[in-house]
Amino acid sequence: MAGFELPNFNFFQLSEAFQKAQQIQKNAVKLQEELSALVLEGVSKDGRARVTISGNQVPVGIQLDDSLLAEGRPAVEAAVLEAMEAAHQISTDTMKTRMEELTGGLGNLNMPNLLDGGS
Repeated sequence: MAGFELPNFNFFQLSEAFQKAQQIQKNAVKLQEELSALVLEGVSKDGRARVTISGNQVPVGIQLDDSLLAEGRPAVEAAVLEAMEAAHQISTDTMKTRMEELTGGLGNLNMPNLLDGGS
């Protein structure tokens, strides 16, 4: 009967990867809390409509200038849409940046070397 051999795992790198994954998980919970508390504002091109959303993209509020309201529904709808799009873009960029900061060290794990003994 032939002997059973384990692949030449690099247990140090595997342990390091596991520790980093645990830290990222802890930081992700903290990041979700921070994003929930963050309020971001998008503004229409003419500045007469403002939309605020949380860092998790939950709507928080809308402010409309009286002069915009006087222009009627089409102008209001267009301005609110512009402000919503701006707020969404700011929120998306903020989340992306924060997630990159959170996982920045993950790319240094050199995962393919887990099976080759670290060569």
